[in-house]
Amino acid sequence: MHLLDSFFFIRCFPDAYLMVVIMKNMLAGIAAAFLLLAAAAQAGIIMGGTRVIYQEGKREASISVSNADPHSPYLVQSWVENYVEKEQGPVPFIVTPPLFRLDPDQENVLRINFIGADLPRDRESVYWLNVKSIAPTQKGDVNKLQVNIKSKFKIFYRPNSLAGDPMKAWQQLTFKVEGNRLVAHNPTPYFVSFFSLSVGGKEIDEPGMIAPLTRKEWPVNGAGTIRWRAINDFGGITDSAQQ
Repeated sequence: MHLLDSFFFIRCFPDAYLMVVIMKNMLAGIAAAFLLLAAAAQAGIIMGGTRVIYQEGKREASISVSNADPHSPYLVQSWVENYVEKEQGPVPFIVTPPLFRLDPDQENVLRINFIGADLPRDRESVYWLNVKSIAPTQKGDVNKLQVNIKSKFKIFYRPNSLAGDPMKAWQQLTFKVEGNRLVAHNPTPYFVSFFSLSVGGKEIDEPGMIAPLTRKEWPVNGAGTIRWRAINDFGGITDSAQQ
């Protein structure tokens, strides 16, 4: 709305303008309340990592789950699903325990077991580990909102026969600009998860992950130096590389 139009509206319809301001403030307050509730629930359950590497031949892989809330217990549910939603086939992993109560200031361990499948031998495979934390409601608190938080963590199945160092895979990526597209090629048998990616100083939003032995494209405007950082096996951020 133009400044003069806004002034005219306020002078002629002061009550309506006041109602608009009140409604905007109420909506902002409601949104902030939901964010605070979600943050509180998320702060209760802390995972001991951001990804799971399942090396072929291992008996199991594990990730810890802690309840940092000193007052409330949580119900924790976990399961594995295919990385691509359209894939409806069975997953080759089970998680134990699949459902448990986690008391305040306590820790448990999720154990991930490979139950067998004909997975590719020349590259990694990836799945989702889902962890849902359910905050309790006390008896009689019928008007209180129960917040459920679901987090997703990548499980990488890594065959023993893969060549190269997975910690250096991000350095072997190659990039080129073709028209208005940035094209990346991953010649390694490992997934590379980007922390950041930019072209000519312009950041690409949510660059995601590039699969082994494939290429990936992003729309860009212009060209220039390509810089990227990745996330390693331990959830840490690599140094910056450029091309």
